Amino acid sequence: MLDQYRLQKGKRTKLKAFDPEDTGGIKDKDEIRADFDRLENKLKELQDKLFASKMHAVLVLFQGMDCSGKDGVVKKVLSGLNPNGFRAESFKKPTVEESAHDFLWRTHRLVPAKGYMTAFNRSYYEEVLITRVHGLVSDKEARSRMKHIQHFEKMLQSQNVLLVKIFLHISPEFQLEKIKERMQDPEKLWKFDISDLQERRYWDGYRKAYEDVFDRTTTDAAPWYVVPANNRWFRNYLTLQIIVSAMEDLSLAYPQADIDLDAFPT
Repeated sequence: MLDQYRLQKGKRTKLKAFDPEDTGGIKDKDEIRADFDRLENKLKELQDKLFASKMHAVLVLFQGMDCSGKDGVVKKVLSGLNPNGFRAESFKKPTVEESAHDFLWRTHRLVPAKGYMTAFNRSYYEEVLITRVHGLVSDKEARSRMKHIQHFEKMLQSQNVLLVKIFLHISPEFQLEKIKERMQDPEKLWKFDISDLQERRYWDGYRKAYEDVFDRTTTDAAPWYVVPANNRWFRNYLTLQIIVSAMEDLSLAYPQADIDLDAFPT
């Protein structure tokens, strides 16, 4: 199932080829409830082995347009993890200190150590997305930065950091509906920002920028996944599948005790 959402290195990406309403042929969340529970338990088991072995780290990157559900998917899919070995990081406009460093500095220092998992709500890819769309960097500079990102990710992988890169794909109509909900619901109004409406004018620019990112930074070891996100239940289910599948490929195991218990008196 995951193959149809995993981007291929060297193959041009067109987001219009992916339907944000897609549910993989599944009718509703009741159909996958039992499997979702199974995957949740499997993820907890994998995290336990990850933490115990201290051989790998796992970094999950979430990118997407405003209202695509980056916060929501972390809450719904990853909140059941042991907080001793997991954290979520969110990246907004760089601070004065962050802007004084290279563009990878603020994210690099938050990459998880071996044994730990971290989810990035937005990431270093913002430095070739919003900056490019708004003309803060040229196309030439954006391409240069993407080369640095390629080298950065290769370095992380050489240090046993598993990268799981997920793009939450929504339609502009769905986004507008969610913005209206925020404006009308007192419990969600705090999430509303006028910039959400202003950024809609750049939808096509973001689409092209994302497609370029996918084409230039998808690799066999760290592919991008395009997750249809108009249906939140399917977004959560597919994301959970992707993370579990990627961690299973690590062949995680509990470390063997190096103590001879027979040597101790009973």
